[in-house]
Amino acid sequence: MHVTPATLVLENGSVYKGTAFGHIGEAVGEVVFNTSLTGYQEILTDPSYAGQMIVMTYPLIGNYGINPNDNESSRIWASALIVKEVSTIHSNYEATISLDAWLKESKVMGLAGIDTRRLVREIREKGAMRGVISTFDLSNEALQQKALSIPEMTGNDLVKTVTTSENYELKRPDARYHVVAFDYGIKSNILRILQNAGCRVTVLTAATTAEEVIKLNPDGVFLSNGPGDPSAVDYAVATIRELAQYSQSTRPLPIFGICLGHQLLALAFGAETYKLKFGHHGSNHPVKNISTSKIEITSQNHGFAVKMDTLPEKLSLTHVNLYDHTVEGIRHRELPCFSVQYHPEAAPGPHDSHYLFDEFTALMDQAKN
Repeated sequence: MHVTPATLVLENGSVYKGTAFGHIGEAVGEVVFNTSLTGYQEILTDPSYAGQMIVMTYPLIGNYGINPNDNESSRIWASALIVKEVSTIHSNYEATISLDAWLKESKVMGLAGIDTRRLVREIREKGAMRGVISTFDLSNEALQQKALSIPEMTGNDLVKTVTTSENYELKRPDARYHVVAFDYGIKSNILRILQNAGCRVTVLTAATTAEEVIKLNPDGVFLSNGPGDPSAVDYAVATIRELAQYSQSTRPLPIFGICLGHQLLALAFGAETYKLKFGHHGSNHPVKNISTSKIEITSQNHGFAVKMDTLPEKLSLTHVNLYDHTVEGIRHRELPCFSVQYHPEAAPGPHDSHYLFDEFTALMDQAKN
């Protein structure tokens, strides 16, 4: 096997030398780490990772290969994958291709052989940073300058790069509800669970207006996950605010948001968001449900959060992260609107958070009656 040297340089000048796998060339993005032991395929195809290079903290990645049925979208959105060791063999009865071959097909770079523990520690201490991986430009100074030229995540609207190009519908003959789902970077399993909950789902582009939504006469509105800075997606915030006003003045319209959708909902009601030092990326985050005092083990992937002290009186705090006490869930005190920061469609618990979809359908039942 031919070994191609590759170098990662962060914006602060830190250098990590390893070997390339997957696509050979150059990759740029914000470097973040994920603490999940498995799920590299779902992570790479999650649109929320657009513009980011992912460091896996688990040391051996790729040993069960790639199964097309596990993709969370139609393509890889992460700009690169960084690991301690990439497995040269894979063993899984559902696998159709190796991780290395899949990255090659997708023209996505991989970097192996570096000290990922050192890199993760640096990100934890100094924060997520922009970086460049290259196999042909090995000048550390030049790569640092490239890293510094990458647009920062703060103020960056990446939703417009991942949203669907046109609206589409997922039918269900015996559907009890019609849900419109804003695609800010929606994951396939979210749509699957909404269908399993009895919903016919119309997936909308991120720029769809409130007027267009109202014409569809939905039973509920879903706000999806997605990448980038929520405060930069001002058109989505304005639309959500108009839908909430419609719910208050005309008829109750349940709204359920997760991840970026949660942040956008909070912004629509007057809260503020901020960038976390290194974000939450993993499948082992304990979250406390304040009303039940139960602890949910959750899957998370976000670099921004809602400011606790900016929550307006009309929003109540429903969930809190037990690692750093950040906002994990909110609910409107009068309107049928609620959201969570984590991913209830994922299964780290494995089913600790699926009740949230039941709460959404219950709100739609109440609105109908």
